[in-house]
Amino acid sequence: MANTSSAKKAVRKIARRTAVNKSRRSEMRTFVRKVEEALAAKDAAAAAAALKDAEPRLARAAQKGIVHQNAASRKISRLSKRVKALAG
Repeated sequence: MANTSSAKKAVRKIARRTAVNKSRRSEMRTFVRKVEEALAAKDAAAAAAALKDAEPRLARAAQKGIVHQNAASRKISRLSKRVKALAG
């Protein structure tokens, strides 16, 4: 348990930050899942539209430190490749 006032404040800050990060991570995963679902349904137009929405969310998550920059880039690249292959 935190003893000093600064440690107690740090605990409060961490709790707020965790909530924000959890929300951002959840939003990112939701948009990635929409792309995956469109790909599974073989709907090229929906997949392209979903990717267009998901890409900035992934990039922002990397910028905010929620996922590593390379991990976000890899995810965007692989999704883009799959959407492009589905389009023809």
